[in-house]
Amino acid sequence: MGILQIAVVIVILVLLVKPMGTYLYNVFSNEANRTDRWFSFIERPIFAIIGLKERKGMTWKTYAASFIATNIVLVAISYLILRTQSFLPLNPNGIGNMEETLTFNTVISFMANTNLQHYSGESGLSYFSQMAVIIMMMFTSAATGFSVAIAFIRGITSKGETIGNFFEDFVKAHTRVFFPLAFLVTMLLVALQVPQTLQPTLTVTTLEGAEQQIAIGPVAALESIKHLGTNGGGFFGVNSAHPFENPSALTNVIEILSMWTLSAALPYTFGLFAKNRKQGWVIFSSMMILFVVFLSLIYAAESNGNPVMNRLGIDASQGSMEGKEVRFGIPQSALFSTVTTAATTGSVNNMHDTLTPLGGITPLALMMMNCVFGGKGVGLVNMLMYAILAVFLAGLMVGRTPEFLGRKIEAREMKLIAIAILAHPLIILAPTAIALATDLGRAGITNPTYHGISQVLYEYTSSAANNGSGFEGLGDNTPFWNITTGLVMLFGRYISMIAMLAVAGSLLRKQWVPETIGTFRTDNRLFAGILVGTVLIIGALTFLPGIVLGPVAEYLTIR
Repeated sequence: MGILQIAVVIVILVLLVKPMGTYLYNVFSNEANRTDRWFSFIERPIFAIIGLKERKGMTWKTYAASFIATNIVLVAISYLILRTQSFLPLNPNGIGNMEETLTFNTVISFMANTNLQHYSGESGLSYFSQMAVIIMMMFTSAATGFSVAIAFIRGITSKGETIGNFFEDFVKAHTRVFFPLAFLVTMLLVALQVPQTLQPTLTVTTLEGAEQQIAIGPVAALESIKHLGTNGGGFFGVNSAHPFENPSALTNVIEILSMWTLSAALPYTFGLFAKNRKQGWVIFSSMMILFVVFLSLIYAAESNGNPVMNRLGIDASQGSMEGKEVRFGIPQSALFSTVTTAATTGSVNNMHDTLTPLGGITPLALMMMNCVFGGKGVGLVNMLMYAILAVFLAGLMVGRTPEFLGRKIEAREMKLIAIAILAHPLIILAPTAIALATDLGRAGITNPTYHGISQVLYEYTSSAANNGSGFEGLGDNTPFWNITTGLVMLFGRYISMIAMLAVAGSLLRKQWVPETIGTFRTDNRLFAGILVGTVLIIGALTFLPGIVLGPVAEYLTIR
């Protein structure tokens, strides 16, 4: 029954890929289509206000500078709001200003599409901050990642054209993708009993006669873009395990599909840009193979229960239910955990800190690879980066100059890809070592055994992968953790994005090479196998020692 539940959701996802991927192509192809008639009346005044009349194409450097400058302005505004929220409107619960290092961590987190939360939403933010900072940056960070992905796709598929205009892509991502989809999902969630109100915290009398405070607020609006934008920051501290955020199995499926569909559809959009749909399906299939492998691991591990509890003779027929909601059970908990870390959303409907050791490998590994569907645009860009690397390695083995989509892959592209690939493990493993070696870092660890290593490794992996979930046993709201994870989120977001835009700009300038009988094809099952192998080998070479020191060692000690 559990496998059937999972299979149904995956089938629905696959059925949504083609229509959603086609729609995204129509939005960003800059060719006249029906979406212009539906949305141009909204966009024209926006373009007029920001002075974007001609919408000229940009070089990769101008595109990168534009999205970085936009992000800097939004970060500055958000920082001011959080530091002064006690003086601002829509604060019926009288919540005070946020502390300096926590504010730094929060604004970087949400602008980087990470949404790592070292605070509890219902007690740390006013309604104004939730909407003007959190929800606002959930839209803008997702639109930024989407725009960069589309620019990268244009760079590697177009013939002598530009990678587009950032501001046009940024506006279209809002008006044609995230706003309408967020409105639809919000209405569905409200209909399914998710709160959407500006009323203050409720005070109720329990059956025992005691008073209880029940936090409410604009929950449904935040939930919709939280998942659509693969943001993950929860209105409540326990995130989507809270019955107000995720009250039923039906809302759970809606949230899974919300955070998964756009990321899963982008490979098909890439195929349409490349004028080769098989190319898109190969990328999608490679992602799905990796996804199913790690989903199987967490489902099997959680279904078998905790070895220590099993030895005590406790009934394990339901699996390891520690930290999980009974209304979801093992199947929907395992699927949610896999999707949220594959799509780098960070939303959780169960506590990852209580996963069995082998089950905890799945979220860790998916974030370490950071290319299995991934966040808004970032996952596809990273998988295409691995595809270019796979072509380069295959070319070396047969003695040919490697080509990808009609462009020769040479030293400049490989240097940039090497920077992107090596930066990811560096900004995870180096801070993890520092935290484990210093008193400030060890002070946050609540479990001194191998699980403590997993807590630290997970925190920095989640930060670098722009995920935001955590092994929440870690005491992370301290200046040390706020500053270090803030820096990791910053580097994890922008180093790879800038490097891959540079790759797109480099390939865009190259002469188109016609396909010959000796061209290595990248749209068949052989290449899908090579791509999956490349991802697994690179991942194992960089992260396997960390996995062994944490989850594997913990598993071996409790068997």
